[in-house]
Amino acid sequence: MDEITAILNRAGQGDPKAADQLLPLVYDELRKLASAKMAREPGGHTLQATALVHEAWLRLGGDEQPTWQNRAHFFAAAAEAMRRILIDSARRRRAQRHGGGLQHIDVNDAALEISAPDGADDEMLAVHESLDRLAVHDSRKAELVKLRYFAGLTLEQAADALGVSVPTAKRDWAYSRAWLFKEISKDQGV
Repeated sequence: MDEITAILNRAGQGDPKAADQLLPLVYDELRKLASAKMAREPGGHTLQATALVHEAWLRLGGDEQPTWQNRAHFFAAAAEAMRRILIDSARRRRAQRHGGGLQHIDVNDAALEISAPDGADDEMLAVHESLDRLAVHDSRKAELVKLRYFAGLTLEQAADALGVSVPTAKRDWAYSRAWLFKEISKDQGV
């Protein structure tokens, strides 16, 4: 059992010092995941990787950590928390009271350039909505997509977090991508 799993077990048993020891151990890994995800976000995003990690940590319970089965369970929950934060952020940006998809013009820029359209928000929301349907169909494949797409894990890291072999994760990833493409295409009337 690795150090993170041991601390997660102690936190689940009510050890008040365990949460203090957990954050420094997982922070760098969560930060890498958040940075990878934020690198794929559209320019001008107001949410930074550090803020994403902190918000995810708070949603996971902060200093009052729930009982985690193991390291994979913790990182799967962290990926889900990051996914929900990014989806909420995309929905807020698309909300009518925030411009409802209108293009932003920066009046402080002398050239008055128009910012890039928020097609990434549309893509993220389409994946999110289709992902819920995939979870009903096959929850493990949906978890793999969450870990890869929303948390930015590599295939090997996601396989490890899910407790499956890399070849199984590759097959699941290929299937999930095709399934999601079909569902999103169907939703968009393509």
